[in-house]
Amino acid sequence: MSANREQAVVDGVPKELFIAGEWRAATGGHTYEVEDPSTGKVLCAVADAAPDDGLAALDAAAQAQGEWGRSAPRERGEILRRTFELLLERQDDLALLMTLEMGKPLAEAKGEIAYAAEFCRWFSEEAVRIEGSYMSSPDGRSRFLVMKQPVGPSLLVTPWNFPMAMGARKIAPAVAAGCTMVAKPAPQTPLCMLALAEILAEAGLPAGVLNVVPTMQAGPVMEPLIKDPRSRKLSFTGSTGVGRILLAQAADQVLRVSLELGGNAPFLVFADADLEAAVDGAMLAKMRNAGEACTAANRFYVHEDVAGEFAERLAARMSVLRVGRGVDDGVTVGPLIDGGAVAKVSSLVEDAVALGARTVVGGTPIDRPGYFFAPTVLVDVPPAARLAREEIFGPVAPITTFRDEDEAVAAANATEFGLVAYVFTQDLDRALRVAERLESGMVGLNSGLVSNPAAPFGGVKQSGLGREGGRVGIEEFLETKYVGIPVR
Repeated sequence: MSANREQAVVDGVPKELFIAGEWRAATGGHTYEVEDPSTGKVLCAVADAAPDDGLAALDAAAQAQGEWGRSAPRERGEILRRTFELLLERQDDLALLMTLEMGKPLAEAKGEIAYAAEFCRWFSEEAVRIEGSYMSSPDGRSRFLVMKQPVGPSLLVTPWNFPMAMGARKIAPAVAAGCTMVAKPAPQTPLCMLALAEILAEAGLPAGVLNVVPTMQAGPVMEPLIKDPRSRKLSFTGSTGVGRILLAQAADQVLRVSLELGGNAPFLVFADADLEAAVDGAMLAKMRNAGEACTAANRFYVHEDVAGEFAERLAARMSVLRVGRGVDDGVTVGPLIDGGAVAKVSSLVEDAVALGARTVVGGTPIDRPGYFFAPTVLVDVPPAARLAREEIFGPVAPITTFRDEDEAVAAANATEFGLVAYVFTQDLDRALRVAERLESGMVGLNSGLVSNPAAPFGGVKQSGLGREGGRVGIEEFLETKYVGIPVR
């Protein structure tokens, strides 16, 4: 990939705030730098929103809500359909943009653009299927009219690891439902959100419906909006720690909240599993985005009869992965997002090894420019190791053995998180039994991938509240109103 092509793609994206349909500088002209994590070099500078900018964005959203909320569902759906088409038309440039600002290999980035586009297509179809009901009361003396209406101005906070898909997963249902929005992208990856905003405007989204405020000052900018009575919805994807803070802030005005938070996904391999399929699933569940995913397999529990062979096969697959800049040919594993991420993964691995875990492959950072960690397999990982409790967010697969189903399920559920779990077995009875017993919002059964725009995504326990995607995704942006009508 030529440096000129890379620079041209970065230069082609707006770097300012998007408020009321206009690109504008931040208050005081402040900016911050966006870094390429594969080199540590600065890509560009973008506007750094101040609290007044956040309020201006909410002003625009509140002003646009009335007319937008009354817009025709077909009109909203057509805007999303055009957005779907534009995303696919520009897939190559958008994928390169994503790879430059967050590091994932180009092939994965192209897949994410397609995934983001599918959210737009899915919710373009859901926009015209918002349903209510009409029925008689049980005593026959009145009629119940139930209608669905837009929640209203919505605050959307997106993460850095899937910057285009997570933006689309929130924006598309809000658009379909008739809600206006203020979106704050992660500071590491604002360019994808700014590019998406530009595409939505080109697709016909009216001014003020979507407003985007990149900022390094998340608290000072967003807290006043969360506590502003004009805001009616908060949708956040990120860490459980930040989610707890936002939930507490939202309590003051009983703001409707959706939270997609951290994960600690167990990956269960039973003795009867197809080991080749299990290793394929492990590679997908662990190494997608270099393990920087809330759905990443975090704890591998493998039956003692097959643990040795599974670890050997997994290590062989991990050892041949090519690590490097995501724009380079043949690279399958990109960098972690920053130096802090490398330090955290290193600390978790060192802790496990100190407690008796054995490194089969990898185990250390890679000494080169950027933020790289070697694909790693650990065996004999004790339950006391931190990586058995904490989200790794890196390319590390820790393996622990189990003897029977009860032990496996108990270990899988021994966490405050409950986003997703993976189960590999050829026994149908066991598959259904274990899937029902696992405390998670999603289960990948003989599959290392659960994400799909047509399916409800979300977790239980401290992995979040609400669901995104699927038929229920639009419900997060709709209120139910009941009208009682007496019959005389």
